[in-house]
Amino acid sequence: MFAFEKAIPEEVSISSKNIEKILRALQEKSIPMHSLLIMKNDKLIFEKYYAPYKADTLHRMFSISKSFTGVAIGLLAKEGKVDLDAPITSYFPEYTDENIHPWIMQMTVRNLLMMRTCHASTTYKVDMKSDWVKSFFVAKPTHKPGTVFHYDTSAAHVLCALVEKLSGKDMLTYLKDSILYQVDFSKDSYMIKDPFGVSMGGSGLMATPMDVLKFLYILHKKGMVLCTDGQKRSLLPKEFVEEATGNLSDNYMTAPLPSEAQGYGMQIWQNERGGFVLYGMGGQLAICLPDQDMLIVTTADTQGYQGGNQIIYDTLYRYLLDEPQEKSCGPDSKDYQELCAFADTLSIEPPSFPCSHSYRNMDLTYDLAENPQGFEKLHLHLSQDGPSSISFEQNNTLHNISFGIQSMCEGLFPIYENAYTAGACFTRENVLYIRIHLIGESVGSVHFQLFFEDDELTLFMRKIEETYFKEFDGHLYGRRELSKA
Repeated sequence: MFAFEKAIPEEVSISSKNIEKILRALQEKSIPMHSLLIMKNDKLIFEKYYAPYKADTLHRMFSISKSFTGVAIGLLAKEGKVDLDAPITSYFPEYTDENIHPWIMQMTVRNLLMMRTCHASTTYKVDMKSDWVKSFFVAKPTHKPGTVFHYDTSAAHVLCALVEKLSGKDMLTYLKDSILYQVDFSKDSYMIKDPFGVSMGGSGLMATPMDVLKFLYILHKKGMVLCTDGQKRSLLPKEFVEEATGNLSDNYMTAPLPSEAQGYGMQIWQNERGGFVLYGMGGQLAICLPDQDMLIVTTADTQGYQGGNQIIYDTLYRYLLDEPQEKSCGPDSKDYQELCAFADTLSIEPPSFPCSHSYRNMDLTYDLAENPQGFEKLHLHLSQDGPSSISFEQNNTLHNISFGIQSMCEGLFPIYENAYTAGACFTRENVLYIRIHLIGESVGSVHFQLFFEDDELTLFMRKIEETYFKEFDGHLYGRRELSKA
């Protein structure tokens, strides 16, 4: 069995008080964190999950998936099945003809790994109902390959398709069989597939934060780790790891944040502290700091929170690297006990505003004006003693969403059967705000703002999620049909 040795922070010269400061600072900034794991000197010094997340909850890792895809290509290269400097078209002759653009013909596997393709954006997003892999070869290029960096998820998707084509296995299965089971990677983990059956190697990894930490650990050790059978083995070619985690491309022209403008390797980002980062949208971060022998993994949902990722980076670096660490103390010390006690309270919190207003029990029904969603009625149940709910009636079917007011309530989101936790508060006497945190394959959020005026209701719906939940985006207007005190 593979497991990290655990230690209290002070045993590796990290202050428990500073870790608690990280947790409190992120909480004060209202960053929706899901987990935080910290390792130093090969010892796990902190591991906590924000309820309802647990250690075994599979989490959508988004673009961290790209790093897994890059490593899979490296393994195939080691096996002699792929040449990094060969044209990508040589592996996909089915997508080439006499009309193919010469810049596409010039692209190498290495260009795709380094995000130096001839495309300035993800090609399959133009028409997601057509073959995602084919789109990469038929989309009109914007520039010569091998020159400038453009973040292109379709490049990772094509690389994943190449892994599956050459290995005859799903990409993650290939990685599990090759290296990941050597560190007890979770068997339940999987990759979401595109509509054509190819694993989404650019964004589809469903795994636990501990799985990501183990993968990061392999990279940190340049492939040489103590495996499940107690034997030390080289799971990855050292030279490939060094190249993949190195600074190969400038990415400051398009980077959204200072911490994401430090350079790029092969499906792996650089950081400003001399290390590298496996980066995923929304705060999925796996940070390696070799000079400090420190690894950090976070999961979160910063989508829609401008600068949210930068706040996470800055907070971690400030309290783990920049501020003084207090002197050593034992596991029974006050600082460590206070950290443990506070960490045990961590959960996704309900929305909070400086002035939250009171409310009373009520049941309201509104006839809705014609709307693109086809919702006919809206039912609102507010309770001071238990869960409240909002229901959308459509063709005699109720789409019900339960929520807490100044508390949280879990459920399955209608239509999509996606797990969620939801909380609400009255921001004004006549304005109710509901925030729904999506859990599972669709990490994101859905927001409702209900504006009450006499017998009228205006509902503003906003979904912050990459692909689905479009029914819950836009505006609804209704007039009250029934009111009960």
